Amino acid sequence: MFNFRKSSDSSSKNLTVDVVIPAFNEEESVATVIGVIKQLDYIHEVIVVNDGSTDNTESEAKSAGARVINHNVNKGKGAAIKTGVNSSKADIIAFIDADIKNLTQEKVDLIIKPILNGETDITKTKFSRESGRVTELTAKPLLNFFFPEINYDQPLSGQFAAKRSVLNKLNFESDYGVDVGIVLDADVRGIKIMEVDIGDIQHDMSPLGDLHEMANEVVRTIITRAMDYGRISMIDTLGNYIRMSILGLTLAILGLFLLFFVPQVPYQLSVIFIFLGIILAIIYIIILILRSITVFRKAPTNKNVLVSFIKMHFPIIIVFFVLILMISTFISAATIGDNGQISIEATSRNLVIFGHGSDNHIAVRGPYTVDSAIENESDIIRMPYQALQTLQMNYGDTIYINDDVYSINKTRQNEDNTLRISKDLRRHLNIRSGEIIPNSHIASTFNGALVHHTVRALNISDLSYNITENYNVEYKSINASTFDIYMDNHYIATTSAIFEENKTYEIDVNGELVGTFTVDNITNNRTFQCDYGIHSIELRSKGDTSSVRNAVDTSDGTFLSFVLTNQTTNSTNINNGSNEDYTTTETDDNQ
Repeated sequence: MFNFRKSSDSSSKNLTVDVVIPAFNEEESVATVIGVIKQLDYIHEVIVVNDGSTDNTESEAKSAGARVINHNVNKGKGAAIKTGVNSSKADIIAFIDADIKNLTQEKVDLIIKPILNGETDITKTKFSRESGRVTELTAKPLLNFFFPEINYDQPLSGQFAAKRSVLNKLNFESDYGVDVGIVLDADVRGIKIMEVDIGDIQHDMSPLGDLHEMANEVVRTIITRAMDYGRISMIDTLGNYIRMSILGLTLAILGLFLLFFVPQVPYQLSVIFIFLGIILAIIYIIILILRSITVFRKAPTNKNVLVSFIKMHFPIIIVFFVLILMISTFISAATIGDNGQISIEATSRNLVIFGHGSDNHIAVRGPYTVDSAIENESDIIRMPYQALQTLQMNYGDTIYINDDVYSINKTRQNEDNTLRISKDLRRHLNIRSGEIIPNSHIASTFNGALVHHTVRALNISDLSYNITENYNVEYKSINASTFDIYMDNHYIATTSAIFEENKTYEIDVNGELVGTFTVDNITNNRTFQCDYGIHSIELRSKGDTSSVRNAVDTSDGTFLSFVLTNQTTNSTNINNGSNEDYTTTETDDNQ
């Protein structure tokens, strides 16, 4: 047996060590234990936690030179250890029972010195004698079952030591489960533990009644830790079937997602995921159903059992429901050609997030289902409001396609996502009745169409007017200019359009040309102004945006048309060149 007491290791000088002694009615032995410990020169303080003793434990401990902390009532060994940890300021704390009759300095050294020498974070002891009844009959079988990686000779030994930094990470049980709880917590957290043999230990044997209580507390601690650390679900048969079923369903969902939405992944790999997932799910779901029926029949019939079964199977129900939704969505996107070819074009709703200055910052749009026009409505397109927003149109606008003119009307009741188009127009747009168009494709569907867009404005004073923007639909939203329209210094509306370099754009009033401008005239906070008689029209730049409105230039017609009534015109004064600087405040971007 080695005696470490005279060790001059530098780590011993840098670290402080306290010893905590939990004691309950140990007046006969506590002073002797304290006396042995205090002979070691590296021990900073001995703390006795008097756990509600009814004898002279407190006075004996004080006489022996220990600091005593009292519990008014007996709280249990774990609670006493926790009190000792909270009362100590040392870097290393050792815990030694108060009833050891043959404690020696060498035994204490063996407990503490491996930590002082940097060999481990925690030391736990084992004895020369055989393990106790609770250890052999209760602790070891449960540990082998739930924590097979833990293989200590005596997992319930009462003497141990640890760094304070490690103890702060552990959860102390309040009773006899404290020893095994510390071992389990440390093992799961990867904290290094060393089991040291301190030889023969002599202390009072616990009566059978105390052993029964100890066994209950040890069992509770191991089972609780097994639940906390997922060890029960890892070995639970039904839980394993549920996990494997969820794995199969998840693989199938992953395969579908990769197949339709991740073109970088070869479709063959996606198909393999789908089939493997479905086969795996079917096998384990069948096994799970059969085993669940068997278990449920054997269980007592009561509400709690039913609730437990529902909770256990709820995750797989949700995942199965998600898979069914995905499959039904893809099936709904399937079409069968004249030659029997099946084509599946998966579509999805578009999440539209607007920039600064928008009314609705987040909206969900589409997809839209194409249907036939209503009888006697061959010149009407019934368009969902969400599609109208994407095309930046209003109900009542007209659209010219293939030299035919169509009026944009609202959808019918309960047809919020139905796009009703005549047969001739569907043929020209190359779309079929029943086809589903994602919101992201709606602009490309109407690409190139000429739109007469009515600008919404209020009557001002006794002046009646209407304003029309003429633009072609771009295949997608691209960089554009946004600007405010003013008449006679009264704000009318905010609008936007795509203006191209080296092109000019016309403004007319009552069919009479009053001004032309270029993109440079209404960018960089400039204002373009033109006059019609006593009336002044201004386009005030507001900055950049994105739009599908490709403004009609002078080669194709007029971009902005005003129709005025009930007005007096003295003369027509056209001013094409006003580029005065103008600073505006942000208003909502009308789409």
